[in-house]
Amino acid sequence: MGNRLIPAVLFALFAIVQVQLWWGQGSLPHVHLLRQELDQQKLANEEARRKMEQLSAEVTDLKQGLNMVEERARNELGMVKTNEIFVQVAK
Repeated sequence: MGNRLIPAVLFALFAIVQVQLWWGQGSLPHVHLLRQELDQQKLANEEARRKMEQLSAEVTDLKQGLNMVEERARNELGMVKTNEIFVQVAK
């Protein structure tokens, strides 16, 4: 009877390990899903970092001089200086 008990216990332990590996908490499919989510979050973080750097550069430019303010007024609002001629070329 002892000869049959040891393999049965080992098989039961092996089955428990396999169940945990494939369907339990921290299983291979769950880890794969978490890695995909992590990659997506890293891409989102990189995009947000780039936007923050761009906004930070714009804020610095706005604080340092009026050239950026003038450029934005010209581009976004179509403003011109006095004694200046505005020419618009249609494509």
